[in-house]
Amino acid sequence: MEHTHEDHLAPKLEPLPSHPQMAVAQKDSNDIIEIVRMLLIALAIVIPIRAFIAQPFKVSGASMVPTFHDREYLIVDEISYRFNEPKRGDVIVFHPPQDPSTYYIKRIIGLPGETVKIEGPNVLIINKENPEGFNLTEKYVNEKFSENKTYETGADEYFVMGDNRNRSSDSRVWGVLPRKFMVGRAYLRLLPFDTAAYLPGAMKEFK
Repeated sequence: MEHTHEDHLAPKLEPLPSHPQMAVAQKDSNDIIEIVRMLLIALAIVIPIRAFIAQPFKVSGASMVPTFHDREYLIVDEISYRFNEPKRGDVIVFHPPQDPSTYYIKRIIGLPGETVKIEGPNVLIINKENPEGFNLTEKYVNEKFSENKTYETGADEYFVMGDNRNRSSDSRVWGVLPRKFMVGRAYLRLLPFDTAAYLPGAMKEFK
């Protein structure tokens, strides 16, 4: 039968040592070894999870308002994109190509091999399936913005923008995002508790 931690520390009927203080020292040593062992087990579990499966992040800045706000805590799923393609509307965390040491959070607007045409407040997507293009319905944008530019994505390249269009450094500024710079998608919003959500801000393919 497997022994519990309490079983291990239960007193045994053994002769008392001639120096009681030595018994105390031995007990403390065992406790330290047990603590170290538990810490190593915890690290063996946590490190692979953080490296390959999920990581916690704190939102900093206003580029994704109203979907995300400053100081919100997120769990980012790092494994899904190993098996599935990123989708339009996904909110992702990534390393910006111009500064790979930092992290940004934005929304995927354009997929590989597409033309993203911004006409005033409208975002037009042109691809093989829609050669005439279609306008995105962007309910997450709550502030008017207006531009007139066209962008192209190549293979394994994505066009990303912040929901707060007038206060976001994104693909309009530094160019398309190669997939290799993606860390993962926003999976859970943990804090504040009143806004906790699964796949916060995610949108299905939309027109």
